[in-house]
Amino acid sequence: MGRWAGGDRGLIGARFARSEPRANAVGYVKGLLSEEERKNSWTLSERAGHRVPDRMQRLLSSTDWDPDGLRDDLRSFVVERIGDPDGVLVIDETGFLKKGTRSAGVARRYSGTAGRVENSQIGVFLTHATGRGRTFLDRELYLPKAWTEDPGRCDAAGVPRDR
Repeated sequence: MGRWAGGDRGLIGARFARSEPRANAVGYVKGLLSEEERKNSWTLSERAGHRVPDRMQRLLSSTDWDPDGLRDDLRSFVVERIGDPDGVLVIDETGFLKKGTRSAGVARRYSGTAGRVENSQIGVFLTHATGRGRTFLDRELYLPKAWTEDPGRCDAAGVPRDR
């Protein structure tokens, strides 16, 4: 698994109280980095050798871990291993098509994913690329003004009050 994944608790090991969620996180990340065409709980679970998606779903919904702390650990690792003054930061926004209107940030807008105006969420992603490697560094969900001006809607969707 290497230093980052959990060998001797590695880079991410301290972020998980138990070995099972740590192993699920490693399987999840490997699945996300794979060539798998559809990346959902079922396909990532199958890729990790699980019969059903329960473990991956539990990792994302109820396991106690700190994604921002994990991001900070990754950032330190990147600076140490592949950081380079000639590297570039890449900012990308990606649309995620949605059928309803309750998911946080959903609005009708142009989505490059669809190539037209659709109901979608917009994720903004930051990556770092150098001649020695590339990695994901951070992410945020874009909230349109219609959302930020409607605290009740934000509460219903689980958007933190400080956003």
